[in-house]
Order: sequence, then C-alpha cells, then structure tokens
Amino acid sequence: MYAVIRAGGKQYRVAPGDVIRVEKLATGTDGQVEFPEILAVSGGEGQIGKPEAGARVVGELVEEGRGAKILVFHYKRKKQYKKLRGHRQSYTAVRITEIAFDGQSFKAPALEKKQAKPKKAAAAHEEAHEAEVGAKTVKGHAKKKAAPKKAAKKSSKKK
Repeated sequence: MYAVIRAGGKQYRVAPGDVIRVEKLATGTDGQVEFPEILAVSGGEGQIGKPEAGARVVGELVEEGRGAKILVFHYKRKKQYKKLRGHRQSYTAVRITEIAFDGQSFKAPALEKKQAKPKKAAAAHEEAHEAEVGAKTVKGHAKKKAAPKKAAKKSSKKK
C-alpha cells in the first residue's frame, strides 16, 4: 500500500510509517498534516490508480530543522570577481500515519513513546564516594606526564 503525493514542488512515494523530509510546512493543528495533492494510490502489489475525491494522506509532524549548508560560489575569471554565499534549506520531517481511499484505510503502527530515563541513584552515590576519596583518583581524567627533555645539541666551531 502506497501513495504518490506532491509537496513543496516535489513528488514523494509514501507508505504508512514512512518518514519524509519535505520543504518547510506551516504547522497544522496538533502536529497533524494532510497532503491535498495525491497523484496516485496503490492498494496492493501491481495495482495503481488515480485517486478519487475521497482519497487522503495524513501525517504527523516529527521535527523541523535546516539542512546542511550549501556554498554558492560565483566566479568570473580574469575579472577579479568572486562572490561566496551560503544557503541552508528549511525542512519539516513528517511521518505518514494514514492513507485512505475507496473506503479502505491503511494506518501505520503506533510508535512506542520514549520514556524518560530515571535518575540513577547509583550515580549520586558514586559522586559522594569520589568526594570522600579525594583528588587522588579523578574519574575520566588521566594526569598528563611531562615529555622527556631533549638534549641540547652542541655546536661545533668552524675552523
């Protein structure tokens, strides 16, 4: 099951559960995004058709950010003309949650919510123990040894 959608002037083949990076979108209500332009829909292997009025593709906002920097360099030889500009394209990452058409609805499996890591009581106990031991043993930091001194070269007088 997949659909072909158009977003930000580009076309994407999406299936439920896919995460795609599209050009910056205006945030919808509660992080839900519905793609209005659906170009094609497939219900199974080897089947593809034009979507009808009831087709819809829904996604949820995962993250917003900016891509890697692209350097734009203009140069004209023998004319002392150089211009350097940088550009970072904004994007929105969207996870496709549902594709629906012809009375069928294909939904992505629900993601498990990440639980916050509990504060470790052992870490607090360890810090207290380090304070007792003193500065003799510093965890994670090794004392630097002094480099051996090089012997000075004796200069021989020229005759």
